[in-house]
Formats: sequence, structure tokens, C-alpha cells
Amino acid sequence: MKRRDFIQLSTITGVGLSLSATSLLSSCINEVKEFHSPEYRKLVFDLLKEWCDGMIKIQIINPSDPTLHGQFKCPTGWMHGRVIDAVYPFFCMAKITGEQKYLDAGIAVFEWGKNVTKPNGAWTNDVDPKSWEGTTVFAAIALADTLKFHGDLIDETRKERWYKRLGQAMEFVYHRFHVVGNSNINYSATTIYALHLIGNMLNNIKYLKRSKDMANQIKSHFSEPNALLFGEIQNKNKKALSPKGLPGIDLGYNIEESLNNLVMYALEAKDEELLQLLKKSLNSHLQFILPDGGVDNSFGNRMFKWTYWGGRTSDGMQPAFTFMAGHNPALGTATFRNTELLQQCTKDGLLYGGLHYVSHGVEASVHHTFTHAKPLAAILDHWDDLPKIDTSTPLPRAVANGETYFKELDVSLFGKGDWCGTVSAYDSIYSTRKDVRQATGASLCTLYHMKVGLLCTTSLAIYKLLEAHNQQEQPGEDFALTPRIETFKNEVWYTNLFDLEATFTSKDETDSLEYKAKVQLKNEAFEAVSETASNFNLDYTATSEKLEILATTNEAIKTPTAFVLPIVSPTGEKVTQVSEHEITIEKPDGVVKITSSSVIKIKDTPKGRLFNMVPGVEAIPIIAEFKNVSSQVKIAIEVLAF
Repeated sequence: MKRRDFIQLSTITGVGLSLSATSLLSSCINEVKEFHSPEYRKLVFDLLKEWCDGMIKIQIINPSDPTLHGQFKCPTGWMHGRVIDAVYPFFCMAKITGEQKYLDAGIAVFEWGKNVTKPNGAWTNDVDPKSWEGTTVFAAIALADTLKFHGDLIDETRKERWYKRLGQAMEFVYHRFHVVGNSNINYSATTIYALHLIGNMLNNIKYLKRSKDMANQIKSHFSEPNALLFGEIQNKNKKALSPKGLPGIDLGYNIEESLNNLVMYALEAKDEELLQLLKKSLNSHLQFILPDGGVDNSFGNRMFKWTYWGGRTSDGMQPAFTFMAGHNPALGTATFRNTELLQQCTKDGLLYGGLHYVSHGVEASVHHTFTHAKPLAAILDHWDDLPKIDTSTPLPRAVANGETYFKELDVSLFGKGDWCGTVSAYDSIYSTRKDVRQATGASLCTLYHMKVGLLCTTSLAIYKLLEAHNQQEQPGEDFALTPRIETFKNEVWYTNLFDLEATFTSKDETDSLEYKAKVQLKNEAFEAVSETASNFNLDYTATSEKLEILATTNEAIKTPTAFVLPIVSPTGEKVTQVSEHEITIEKPDGVVKITSSSVIKIKDTPKGRLFNMVPGVEAIPIIAEFKNVSSQVKIAIEVLAF
């Protein structure tokens, strides 16, 4: 190791410098440095350190077996090929603290990457040499940032070898992602920044030229009128539209990956045209951040990888939202709240894939931790270039009063009093091969209350492992969390969640906001149920006091039909069946009361809760049945003070 000044974290963070004997001999301590936004910096540093320590606890150290040495023993039992991405957060933590263990961990995890190296310069996503190679671009950026900011922590021989490996990886990326839209848009966006970053590091003109060309191409992949980035769809024509004329958009990948890299490129390349487009786009994406920092990707067409805080294999929202907070301080509030949410979902040094993994006894995948550690390292390494970050500016969803409609999604966001929510009739399907279904059918896919938090959310209609190596198996019964009307005929499920043709209108008044939807009950093959009621009106009315749901039909109901209302609630909250028409749930800051015009019951479950991997929460499945003599079900949700 070269002689080196390790940076001591300021006393603001409350963390002292700890050097191993080896580091101590080759290091001296700089003066204590004061930082802006100390609370945010402490949050970022503490969480990054917790994650790095957690990964070290499960890192396999066995130099005699190079197939395992440096890899993580993931609690899920899976061996992740992308662990080499962790080199960057480990090196960042080594620089800040001066602790040798982080440097050793970073070297070991990166050198393990030889096990997923291909002759063409790629790293494969999994140990299987036939697995996806596109994630090479993410590892290349992680390696580039490691060398750019912390290359002085390794000897010249290793550094030279790592630079050579970086060049090999970028040659693969250069030839693989040469046109915007030849893969999911997140790869195009990431390639733009990778070519720019590494082109400058390697002084490679062709990389820089390609980066600029692709940046110009991607400007046509922002929707009208809200500038949402589109192209997340398994279709060779990434501009392909749904039957309703809607593009393929996934909020999770946009926020946690694509916009990060486009913002970094636009700022460094001084691309003002793209920067102005990104400002508009970020303001639109900001509308979907819930008051506690949750990411409302209920409608996203790749939401099979959605967790409440973001995405399972993407990086995290922090870079784009943090860097652009000078343009809109609410972006700073969003990244602060989301980072707090990540911390809330962390246990024993690992990031769990949802709010209720721990309470339901579901293991964490280390994949979430090593990907989301990278943007925190980037925040610390770019700290001097960041604007002030705090929570003084409220999030749009926290103060919303009325409706915000997104034409390119057929999705509406609403706010009234302490309520905010989402209604979706989005019909863009990501994969026709496995037809993974996000929230649609004019469903109430998100309901949040400022006093008690998340109450309704969505899941896949049917949980499927579209990316088996990037998803975890569903524990227990696969029960959709999206509120819905449903019936079963000959053991076939029919629900509005399969109605891609559903429509809704809205009426926003001073004291109330009303949605009126027309839906059909269909099966997974899009076939409407016959010989019983199929056509329903589905109305939602929000006032400051309550949220009402009214489901009606003019057709004869000849098979048992019900409105299903899963209410988000972790194990431990007291649930009381007050009467045949009323259920209460005691939450830390209030009581949720659900009343119904028809008899309501709670579905029996082994653990008293049902859990869905998307978005990683537990829920109480409340069922209100239509009676043959009644063609309607009316449900009210209220929040009462203790």
C-alpha cells in the first residue's frame, strides 16, 4: 500500500478513526473536516458502515478455494454473481475509516469475480456461464469508481491489472449496448454514464463519442406530458405501445438506476438540454414518493422486483435525488426519507426486501445490500459537490389536496386530508412470455394515511419468478394484496385485476374526491366470466374523514363474489372483529376501523397474516361478500385516535 492520508470522519458523525497496525504505519490523519447537512451525512455513513459490516460477517474467507473466497454466504442460499459490485462500498469505507478489514473485503470480493469472467470481457450475472452478461455495465462503474476515488489504497501491480480488467469490461459494454433501446432502457441509461466515466479515465475517445450519441438518442424516450422515462419492456421495439397507447414505464428502475446515471452524465458532460429534461422528469417521479420515503411502484410494469423502498436489484434513488436537490429541495426530502426507510428495513447489517420480512420470518437477500450500498458510497465520495440536504420541504404526496393524473400511465394520484393513494388502469405488460401483472383494472393500488402509514398496497396478481435468480420464492400462500372484486367459477379465478380494458373518471371537489370506474371480472387469459355478474361499477370516495369503496353491478350474481380488502398490518398489531360489519386494527398511532354494508370476515391464515414478496409486507385479508339479494358492497376505512 502506498503512503496515504486517510480522511477522518468529522466529529459530526460521531465516528472516530480506527486504523489497523498495517494502515497506521502507512497513514497519517488529516485535520477534522466540517460538513454541510450533517444529519444526512451521518445517516448515509452510519447505514453504509452497517451494511459493510453486515456483508463482512457473511463473507467467505477461504483462500485455498478461489471458487468461494470473497463470495457472500447469502441467507437465501443463493450464490450471487454480482457480488463484485461491493468492491466500491468496501473501498469507500476503507478510505473513510482507515480500517484494513474493509480493504481486505473489497479486494477479496472483486477478485472472486474471476469466477464469473467471460472471454469477451463480461461478467455474468450468475455463476452459470450462460447467464445474463448485461450487468457487466454496473460492475464496470463500481470498479471505475473504486479506482477513481480509492485506487491509491492498492499497490501499482494490482491497480494496473484492475485497470486492464476495466478496459476489457468496457469493450464488451461498448459493443453490447450501442443503440438506445436494444435492451431495457435502464441499460441504455447506465451505458451512457459508464462510457463517459470510463472513457475519461482511460482517455478513450470512441467511448466518449458513443456516450454523447446515445445521450442524444435517449432524449426521445421521455414521455409526454410528464417526461417519465420509458422503455422497460420485453419487446424489441422499446417504443412499442399498449392497446391503450401507453409506453412501458417502471418507476422503480427509473428512480433507482436510469435517472441516477443520466443525472451523473448530464452534470459531468454539461449536457444542458438533457439536464432540463431530467429536472422535469425528476419532478414527475417525485410525485410517487410516499410520505415515509416509500416508492409507489404499484403500477410499474417491472414491479415483480418491487420492494416498498425501491427495487431488489437496482441501486437506489440517492444519487439523482441528492444531486438535483438544489433544483428542487423536495428531492432532498425524498432521498432523506428513503434512506431512513432503508435503515428501518435493515437488521444485522443486511437490507431486508420489505417492511415486514423480519416479522414474517423471511430471510434477507444480500443482493439488496451490496447494490444499495453503492449509491451511498457515491454520495460520500461526491460530498463536496452536493447541495444542502434536509427535510424542511414537504413531499408532494404529504401535502396533496386533489388529483394528479398521469395520462401516459392511466394512473391517478390523490390526496384529501390525511389520505393519499393511487388508482391504476395501466395496461402495459412487461413480458408476454410470462405475463407478470402489475396493478391495473382501476384498482386502488395504494392507500396511505399520514397518521398510521401504509394501509393498502398492491402485489403481482399471481406471483411469478420472471427472474428466478433475482427474486425469492413466495413463502406460504400466494395471495394478491391488491384490493379487488373477485369470483371463482370451476376453480378459475376471475377478478378486475385481469381487466386491461378498465376505465375510470374522477371528480375533484373541495370536500371530496370521487373516482368512478367500469371494470370486468376476467381470468388470467383475459376472458370475462360468464353466467354470473361480470360487469361492475367500482367507486372510490376520499374525504378528510374516510375512504369509501362502493362496488355495484346490475347483473345477477350466481357464483360467490366478494370484495377483497387486504389491510397492511405487521404481526403483533391487535385485530378485533367488533361485529359482523366492523373490524378494528390497533396501530401505534391510531385505530383503523373498517365497516361494511355486508358481512365481513377475516380469511383464516396460519400466522394471522398473509405475506407477499411484492412489496414485502404482511396484510390482514378482509373479505366482504356480495349477497344474492344485494348487488352492492360498501366499505368504509377510517382512522380514529386512541
